[in-house]
Amino acid sequence: MNLKLLELRDKMTFIPIFAFQADSSVVAEKYLLRRAGFGPGTNPCIIVGRLECSGLSRNCTYDPYSWDDRTFKTAHLYIEKHFDELCNGEVIDVEFILGETEKPKLSELFE
Repeated sequence: MNLKLLELRDKMTFIPIFAFQADSSVVAEKYLLRRAGFGPGTNPCIIVGRLECSGLSRNCTYDPYSWDDRTFKTAHLYIEKHFDELCNGEVIDVEFILGETEKPKLSELFE
């Protein structure tokens, strides 16, 4: 399993998130992934969720189209496409991805 912690940004938005690739060669992990419905043909899939526990009804999903807002849907699709290129702590800037700004936001870590 490959886990990444990312900074999700949009207009007036900062959300710490995680993304992990549900694909494993470890027998116990592969067994549990299959029991959860990630069988042959569905691997690897990218699961994205909020890093904080906020009590919201949807905190994580493997389906980018199940998010009910543009921020998470856009970010999830981007993360799926670029998962291997992303580094821990990287900013996923939805406004930049959608072409609404000319340059991506810097991490709040450096602001």
